[in-house]
Amino acid sequence: MSIFGSILSKIFGSHTAAAATPAATPAAAAAAPAAATPAAAPAAPVQPVDVDAVLSALAAKNPEKLNWQTSIVDLMKLLGLDSSLAARKELATELHYSGDMNDSASMNVWLIKQVMQKLAANGGKVSPDLMK
Repeated sequence: MSIFGSILSKIFGSHTAAAATPAATPAAAAAAPAAATPAAAPAAPVQPVDVDAVLSALAAKNPEKLNWQTSIVDLMKLLGLDSSLAARKELATELHYSGDMNDSASMNVWLIKQVMQKLAANGGKVSPDLMK
């Protein structure tokens, strides 16, 4: 599983499976006879996951004070993921970072913003302050 996939899984939990279900629906609909399609009930919309609430709850249970809102290292630690430079470089590659990966400070700032934007794009409810 990709690092971002692991982040999604840790935050969205069981909601990830629910979010993946609509992607399978078009294939099933294509395989079904055309007459059966109109009779099929539309899928209920998936409720967005409140990313801030999930992460705040995890932080409240964590003995370490982690600044997950602005630090990709702390976010990864909070989720129990490898936060090493190598792991962050791998995440940067996954998310198509085009900057200098040897400038870890700039890369880290970009990563936390990009992760929050990607969480929102994948159905997460993310505070606009976290995506700036």
